[in-house]
Amino acid sequence: MRPSTLLVHQAFVSKDEPGGTRHFELARRLVTLGHRFTVVASDVSYHTGGRIVGKPRLVTESCEDGIRILRAYTYAGVHRSYFSRVISFLSFMTTSVLAGAAVARPDVVMGTSPPIFQAISAWMLAELHGCPFMLEVRDLWPEFAIDIGLLKNRTLIRLARQVESFLYRHADHLLVNSPAYRDYLLKRGINPAKISFISNGVDPAMFDPLSRGESIRTRYKLAKKFVATYAGALGMANDIDTLVKAAGLLKTRTDIHILIVGEGKERKRLEDCSRQLGLDNITFAGAYPKNQISEVFAASDACIASLKDIPMFTTTYPNKVFDYMAAGRPTVLAIDGVIRQVIEAAGGGIFVPPGNSRLLAETIAGLADNPQGASAMGKAARDYVVQHFNRDRHAQQLAELLSRVELGRS
Repeated sequence: MRPSTLLVHQAFVSKDEPGGTRHFELARRLVTLGHRFTVVASDVSYHTGGRIVGKPRLVTESCEDGIRILRAYTYAGVHRSYFSRVISFLSFMTTSVLAGAAVARPDVVMGTSPPIFQAISAWMLAELHGCPFMLEVRDLWPEFAIDIGLLKNRTLIRLARQVESFLYRHADHLLVNSPAYRDYLLKRGINPAKISFISNGVDPAMFDPLSRGESIRTRYKLAKKFVATYAGALGMANDIDTLVKAAGLLKTRTDIHILIVGEGKERKRLEDCSRQLGLDNITFAGAYPKNQISEVFAASDACIASLKDIPMFTTTYPNKVFDYMAAGRPTVLAIDGVIRQVIEAAGGGIFVPPGNSRLLAETIAGLADNPQGASAMGKAARDYVVQHFNRDRHAQQLAELLSRVELGRS
């Protein structure tokens, strides 16, 4: 019998919702391999802040592609303020335990971080069900929050690090999706045998590199323009201000348009800033579900990934970059570190120092002036990601890992 897995993930995204679908894609493949997979998720979208289900209930159950999904009631305050965001996390931490407690005993409970609160829920459920607890580290919390300035209070920082250490100690196994996270854990004194690496990646079949996305070009009146697209969260960490400044520098290039796809608490401010600068070469398109994002990338000639210039962000493998690559589009990468190594190994884009709006604008303009070179980068990116970062391979690795954790051979 294949293992039964219970995943606790507040921001779980299915193919009909905007955001990263790593867990949905892996779970769907595990189901085809004979695994049973249940997800306890929020009933509020982590990306838009809107409620996913109709009338809110304590638990709303559905099944998608063989995955049992339990949507637990969550306070809808993710994008309102820092305080309401914490209340939202705490509400899900409570209701997710109630939802998960009613599930028939799983073989493995899988937690994922961030946010850290849901990892506590997963540990509690593993204890309740008497089964192994596997923690996936998708973000180095609280280090990211400290580096970016969200977490400043010394007492809270000390408490956060104690929670982090507690979870690392009590997890039967730790899963990371960036090689730099493994290095971080090793420096924290974690036994190497307790750590597994399964990279972020992509399902290449979701993207058609030959498509031109005419419906998107028509919708936003992009005609024959060179379209450079950013897709993802619009938060403090994403440094979209630098992209808006770059759009300002490209104002006279009427052949270039910046398309921003996504939601987040910074969107209104960024739109206001763009209007104040009189920019008509930038469009905020809102969030698109994953099953429609391929059309957005098909309408793009290049794609942009950016994060603020802080040391911890050099450790991350952003989902969006692998999607860009699978779409066969060159990446303008304003993120240093391990993801830069991927893009440069693939020959699939151009690195720009984070926060440098002038170089960002010049790089976008350079790709617009060399469409053949941009196309060649996109093809190289697609070839590389298909070979090295394919979800099919990752799902097989996860299936093998879950079996080992279940049997206590972690």
